[in-house]
Amino acid sequence: MSSAVAMEATRRRQRLSSNGGASEMTEDPAGQWGRAWEVDWFSLSAVILLLCTAPFLVFFFVMVCDQYQCSVSQPLVELYSGEATLGSIWDKAPSFTWAAAQIYTVWVSFQVVLYMCVPDITHKFLPGYAGGVQDGARTPAGLINKYEINGLQSWLITHALWYANAQYFHWFSPTIIFDNWIPLLWCTNILGYAVSTFAFVKAYLFPTNAEDCKFTGNVFYNYMMGIEFNPRIGKWFDFKLFFNGRPGIVAWTLINLSYAAKQQELYGYVTNSMILVNVLQAIYVLDFFWNEAWYLKTIDICHDHFGWYLGWGDCVWLPFLYTLQGLYLVYNPVQLSTAHAAAVLLLGLVGYYVFRSTNHQKDLFRRTEGKCSIWGKKPTFIECAYRSGDGGLHHSKLMTSGFWGVARHLNYTGDLMGSLAYCAACGFGHIHPYFYIVYMTILLVHRCVRDEHRCSSKYGKDWKRYTDAVPYRLLPGIF
Repeated sequence: MSSAVAMEATRRRQRLSSNGGASEMTEDPAGQWGRAWEVDWFSLSAVILLLCTAPFLVFFFVMVCDQYQCSVSQPLVELYSGEATLGSIWDKAPSFTWAAAQIYTVWVSFQVVLYMCVPDITHKFLPGYAGGVQDGARTPAGLINKYEINGLQSWLITHALWYANAQYFHWFSPTIIFDNWIPLLWCTNILGYAVSTFAFVKAYLFPTNAEDCKFTGNVFYNYMMGIEFNPRIGKWFDFKLFFNGRPGIVAWTLINLSYAAKQQELYGYVTNSMILVNVLQAIYVLDFFWNEAWYLKTIDICHDHFGWYLGWGDCVWLPFLYTLQGLYLVYNPVQLSTAHAAAVLLLGLVGYYVFRSTNHQKDLFRRTEGKCSIWGKKPTFIECAYRSGDGGLHHSKLMTSGFWGVARHLNYTGDLMGSLAYCAACGFGHIHPYFYIVYMTILLVHRCVRDEHRCSSKYGKDWKRYTDAVPYRLLPGIF
């Protein structure tokens, strides 16, 4: 399908949304459901800034551990005083190696095989797990895609092989990831830029579904935020689901295990802080894969188009910056007091409880269409209507009971509590491991605002009724 066809489909959607008909939801055109059509100067400036700085930010946080024991300030002081130059810092950093390229090629290829060639069977014997072929959410154009949900199975197979290698086969060292960490950074960047560029070109030349493409007219915004909603190769290889959930998140727990193995190798023991980081983050990762079918209904899949933001972010940003705590603890082993460790564990578990319970309530409410019990009572809700890009009128319910009656995004609040626990496990010696909570706060507050803007455009006056009923976003009584 040519780019001209894609552009014509986009124009048809614009005409449809402006002539949508008699629905009372016409105060916001249906075409505005989803990512922005037009880009203001502030958004464009932010996009260009991120494109130019994000790769160097990742390099900086990895480099300071390799060269400065994870001190964020020391390289800046040395640059200011003239003791170091950007060139000298760059020269000290390990470069691309073919060994790292081979490791990463094998890793990504193995995850592709598990994703495409091993249909899920775990849902047949794990009660309550929703795997196998599942429906996604309705796209702005009115389509419902099907997905093969086998992430939990892929995670289990991968970690079983990792364990078997460490205990019996010894094909490679358990520290292989840490030992090749910066060379792997260059490899992940190559894949991140390659897949983002491919998706960008594909949207013009042969989009999977032209009706769900969005062309803003600005090449930088299109490249970063994506044009295609669900780019696919063939029937089942979905770029968004694979890159969101496979190379980075499956690797997350392996990376932490490699950090723990390196700590054991260097010091002869593994600290309780490293164990806490491994356990708390493994809970989050396993929760993601156990609820992968639910993930199909989240903002990443339901709203974001696939561009550099997701392609490069999933390949580079996620595995390198989400694992900063374990990396820090390799260079700075911290043995926490019993009280400190208990407080971190409690914060992490309470945060997870709020995060999971909030999402579970929404999922239960959706599956039963409100015919359920939330906190021992029949849930209350606001009935909404919206139009998809194909002109169809649909109905939805916004729950105002349980955690969703306390704040509109209390799941994000639980997520932030867990993020803070990861950082607090590292003690208070450096600010390096605390970058994660700063980033997650910015990300989730921004996502909260983005999601509400989208919902306001989608539901119109019904969304106003909902925000009147549930006035707070993240912190009851505060925000």
